[in-house]
Amino acid sequence: MTSCLCLWRSVRRVLSGLALLALGSQPALAQGTLYIVGGGPQPPALVQEFVDLAGGRNRAKVIVFAMASASGLTSGEAKAADLRALGADARNVWVTREQAATDSVAHLLDGATGIWFGGGDQARLTAVLRGTATERAIHRRYAVGAVVGGTSAGAAVMSALMITGDERRPGGERRDTTTAYMTIARDNIVTDSGFALLGGAIVDQHFLRRKRHNRLISLVLERVPHLGVGIDESTALIVASDGQWRVNGASVAVVYDARTATITSPGAAALGAAGLRMHVLPAGATFNPATGEARMPY
Repeated sequence: MTSCLCLWRSVRRVLSGLALLALGSQPALAQGTLYIVGGGPQPPALVQEFVDLAGGRNRAKVIVFAMASASGLTSGEAKAADLRALGADARNVWVTREQAATDSVAHLLDGATGIWFGGGDQARLTAVLRGTATERAIHRRYAVGAVVGGTSAGAAVMSALMITGDERRPGGERRDTTTAYMTIARDNIVTDSGFALLGGAIVDQHFLRRKRHNRLISLVLERVPHLGVGIDESTALIVASDGQWRVNGASVAVVYDARTATITSPGAAALGAAGLRMHVLPAGATFNPATGEARMPY
């Protein structure tokens, strides 16, 4: 048993090292910026910063995808109107999966300097775009410098490992409540594949307001890359082309980093860890995912 545990820990250290290497190399492939909002009301300063990153007044060309919401035709147009009021050329593009697979829709992104994913249900958005010509066009625009942003569901889709919002065992093994995310447990949080725009980290949203700590901690301990960020409402995580993270907005982003932690083996009765690092980052704070170093603004 001891030898098996040691072997598991050695394997996990190798996997974590590979994740760190992947994280360190990812920004070299992507020259754009990610603008990831945790949901809720968006302060005007955040909307303005997104437009500025996309080129500013009379230069920003933004495509809005709001298919995460059943009311996305309306909410997507409202978002596009907000962006147009700031001088952006913004268009709400509502498409089916069949349309997203066509070159004609993918070409709507030609020359786009900004892309925005609206809120709702992230599984609806990935069901339409994932693996299509339009998703590939999004990645191409990001690679040549576009800013890609989103809120709520539009934040969840940013990472490769996407939280769906579902849970296998509400209330844990006791099953004494239907309240969500009451436990830190293995094989409980349901995930799917996101758009993998943010390399080497898992994104969660509405983080403080909806008390989602347990689900992100569970995934960070259980799954590679062992790094996660929970973004609260009215708050943005900005990922620069060099991979550096910065926080802006009214609340905070919480980082859980278990890449160097000692984590219980898969066969253990409980999911636990020693050495899990946590950072609570307000506006102006930064985080370097390659080194794990966080800096406060004051």
